[in-house]
Amino acid sequence: MIAFLEGIVVTGGTDAVVSVGSGIGLDVHLSTAAAAELPAPGEPVRLWTHLVVREDAWSLYGFLDPSERGMFRLLQTVSGIGPKTFEQCAGFLRIQGGANPLDASAVHPESYALVQKIIERAKKPLSELLGNGAALKAVPANAFVADGVGEITVRDVLAELEKPGRDPRPEFKVARFNEGVHDIKDLVEGMILEGTVTNVAAFGAFVDVGAHQDGLVHVSQLANKFVKDPKDVVKAGQIVKVKVVEVDVARKRIALTMKLDAEVRPRGDHEPQRHGAGSRDRAWQGAPHRGAPRAPDGAMAAAFAALKPQ
Repeated sequence: MIAFLEGIVVTGGTDAVVSVGSGIGLDVHLSTAAAAELPAPGEPVRLWTHLVVREDAWSLYGFLDPSERGMFRLLQTVSGIGPKTFEQCAGFLRIQGGANPLDASAVHPESYALVQKIIERAKKPLSELLGNGAALKAVPANAFVADGVGEITVRDVLAELEKPGRDPRPEFKVARFNEGVHDIKDLVEGMILEGTVTNVAAFGAFVDVGAHQDGLVHVSQLANKFVKDPKDVVKAGQIVKVKVVEVDVARKRIALTMKLDAEVRPRGDHEPQRHGAGSRDRAWQGAPHRGAPRAPDGAMAAAFAALKPQ
């Protein structure tokens, strides 16, 4: 295993050639950041190396410091991570206390050379440039546009230098569940709760109100107007306020409404009783039994009845 090499730079770039003496030149793969800091041809250099052995080729990768090589080796242990994948994901890593302050920022290593040009243009060291919005706004973004570097990339780098380490994700909001609601048994008809939409279907939306059982807001209860598609009113992850309409603990069903001014009445006041054995009997009282003979009906039936022997 080759731990490091010292020699004279023959050619620069990401595929540099370093002469190590005795007429031997090594082809070393470098990252864009390492290539930007590589000494000029003819100057001495020391690179920390990592050898990748494959069936069809051997590849030697060079790094300017051991910490960068250590991170490369660590990612190599992850299944599916190779040199090219490492190059792509390097911009998403945040290394605190690294050799370069930019390692803890969202600036991709490929843009380190661009940052160096910005430093030279601003005539300030990186330590004074980080977080200095006035100095960075004085730097024209179009002055660094070149082959492979667009103005949008330059503006993104300037924005990151102005607020290093910022989280580009929006603020994550969560619903404030009712402190007294932990189970479906804690729900009472008429309660107004805050919840999160977990799923949207053609017939309505499911809302998590903190009862370990999502409640259903029927499509007719999403708004005080006709709703053709529930997705036009709500979406998954949206925080909404709902009112409890009905709670069926036995079947673990919760009916909700987003019409907060809607009146909630007991089930018996607005729903017919479900048909059970008793109600079915009452419904069929007075009706002829399906197997019983019917009484004669009409003049013809009466005539035939009179002809029957007594």
